[in-house]
Amino acid sequence: MSLVYIEYNFTVTPKDPATEILIAELGFLGFESFVETDYGVLAYIQKEEWNDKLLANVGILGSEEFDISFEFKEIEQTNWNAEWEKNFNPIQVLDKVYVRAPFHEKSDLDYDIVIEPKMSFGTGHHETTHMMIQHLLDLDLEGKTVLDMGCGTGILAIFAAMKGAHLLDAIDIDEWCYENTLENVQKNNCDNITAYQGDASLLGDKSYDVIIANINRNILLQDLDKYSSCLNEKGTLLLSGFYTEDRKIIEEKCIGLQLEPVNFYVKNNWLSLRFRSH
Repeated sequence: MSLVYIEYNFTVTPKDPATEILIAELGFLGFESFVETDYGVLAYIQKEEWNDKLLANVGILGSEEFDISFEFKEIEQTNWNAEWEKNFNPIQVLDKVYVRAPFHEKSDLDYDIVIEPKMSFGTGHHETTHMMIQHLLDLDLEGKTVLDMGCGTGILAIFAAMKGAHLLDAIDIDEWCYENTLENVQKNNCDNITAYQGDASLLGDKSYDVIIANINRNILLQDLDKYSSCLNEKGTLLLSGFYTEDRKIIEEKCIGLQLEPVNFYVKNNWLSLRFRSH
């Protein structure tokens, strides 16, 4: 029997960063799939998880900074991959990294990453993922141990493995992301990546040469102490998932943990920071 979904069609002005915030808030309410459009986003939730007062808990809908309107309708189960095939285009980073879906032709760039286009975060299209790839391009990862925290599709762990990282852990709290990471790890033949579903509490007394955390400001601030304690001497910490106006609070926290700022990238007001441990 087919599942029945409620499809919300949101029109968002201005689109950035409101769409990203909207998706995050909807995800907490049980919306399980999203397709970005030219004017906003389509969001899907199973009918049994829905009620007509659900959006009362979405804070951004009451914001005066953005104009957000929507309509919704009931639909039969959607073929998500068919939706993505209409909207997913390959990307290049600095003419060295190519991120594509299985239905795109292989590139002749240095790194060719295949990402099954499910609804997990991290196809390379978002500014934060793009900047993290730039940071990883700057690093010598040969033989290094790497943690990809909030891994989404697993794209950053996969790229680190392609660059020679030895042992890698990829962790995400979301079951869909965990399963998608497993799938993408297999598609890219990265048998040295181990995926886990959970949060920073899984880290225990593990240690890494490089820690990648592309999440959001509040989770980063909450977990930075743990990341710092898991970082080897002269290790590298890469952070993203926040805006340029968050730079001061993130840097102050890291400096207080004896982490030295090294480099940063900015893309459309999104920020990515690189730190080194002493």
